[in-house]
Amino acid sequence: MLRKLLIAFGIFEIAKPEPVIDACERIGLENPAEADLRPLALWGARAEGFVFVWLLARRESGSPLINRLLAAAGIVLVVLPQPIIELSQRLVYENTDDLELKPWVKPAARLLGVLYLLVVALSRTGRTEGTVEGSRPRSG
Repeated sequence: MLRKLLIAFGIFEIAKPEPVIDACERIGLENPAEADLRPLALWGARAEGFVFVWLLARRESGSPLINRLLAAAGIVLVVLPQPIIELSQRLVYENTDDLELKPWVKPAARLLGVLYLLVVALSRTGRTEGTVEGSRPRSG
């Protein structure tokens, strides 16, 4: 069920990244109306959604590189969120100096890291689900 929910979220993020970005701005910025998105910000959100869908919907072996990168990003966000927050702001917004972060940005970034790690864990368990359920012991 959780896998399907995350796949649905990823599909939504691919199709309509603006509401996802707007929600993140409302959560993380004191002044979201002043945020000036870079042109490629929507594509970054779509890429995140694509990674979620691609890792979670595949039943065969996925990309170990993508899994490792998402896991590394998740670990860094959980342990040391501030550099990732600053980097993501520079990548997403034209006017980072004008934006005021809310006090719960770091905990929210840590939760995003947990979400990334959850996607990685679910993608690994999903690879074996199809083979384990349908497997029958061989008689020798």
